[in-house]
Amino acid sequence: MDRILDGINVLDLSRILAGPYTAQMLADLGANVTKVEAPWGDDTRGWGPPFTKGFENEEVAAYYLCCNRGKNVIQANLKLEKNKIQELMKTSDIIIENFKPGTFERLLGPIPEQAIICSISGFGATGPRRNEPGYDLSLQARSGIMSITGEADKAPAKVGVAWIDVITGLTACNAILAALFEKERTGKIRKIDISLWDCAIAALVNQAQNYLASGKNPGRMGSAHPNLVPYRAFKVKDGWFVIAVGSDKQWEKLCEILRINNFQKWKTNAGRIADRDAIEKSISSKIENYNRNELEDLLSGIPCAPINTIEEALNDPQSISRGAIKMVGNVPTLASPLRFIN
Repeated sequence: MDRILDGINVLDLSRILAGPYTAQMLADLGANVTKVEAPWGDDTRGWGPPFTKGFENEEVAAYYLCCNRGKNVIQANLKLEKNKIQELMKTSDIIIENFKPGTFERLLGPIPEQAIICSISGFGATGPRRNEPGYDLSLQARSGIMSITGEADKAPAKVGVAWIDVITGLTACNAILAALFEKERTGKIRKIDISLWDCAIAALVNQAQNYLASGKNPGRMGSAHPNLVPYRAFKVKDGWFVIAVGSDKQWEKLCEILRINNFQKWKTNAGRIADRDAIEKSISSKIENYNRNELEDLLSGIPCAPINTIEEALNDPQSISRGAIKMVGNVPTLASPLRFIN
């Protein structure tokens, strides 16, 4: 990748995932990122098994490797070595921190005039929850995403990765890049306040908008979609397979391929939603004896896919072609999704 941010110095004072993920994206873009860890290391170094050889050939949890590539890591006790951090701050263009609101200034003093600071916290710098800790699981519960994740007749489920942390990292990086652009253009220095809570609520997108429009709470629907039919996973001979019809034309084509009687009331999406159960049962009966590869060939042109394992996804020809895995020394990591074409 081109070193677009070459010459930009980033001081990463964050830990766990959202902040480190933000800093890693900046490192991927060519910024010089210095990560300061406590003498005992970032908490995620111990979040295993699995453990493996890390970037400095040390034994480390695999979790740590997902958000710390491309950084120069140093150790310092912020309470006892404040001067060391303050010296780094003087040459930093960007500072990323995820202390509780107000802690940064109390520990390290005023923010240098030249530095854009991005503060990431559970609930933000204001509001009645500002001092509460914010771990992804508790935020998934409180934000409502768990109320719509999982099967209708089963317990609520969390998203299979730290979804809110990742979204927050992406949002924070976006805000930092905008602030860098403004600094370059006008000289103005921004302080950025990013919270897991704000990002989680914003990422509820259509489900929250459905509530605002109807006044009705969405519920758990498994892999099904509240606004589209058919749009869900179906059991097939050798696993699970999703069909994601997003238009009436796609539905007509699916009916032709699977020889489904396309009743008049099924010709619109609204009609299909009203008759969801009958449509899904009809599709299931048509495809249950196919294996995933056969069905994907049969439904060419219809948005569909097998439900892959992580291994299958990483070894998909598209992943290989796009370089989804990046070697950092001898350590395989997930590559940045950013691609720039000259």
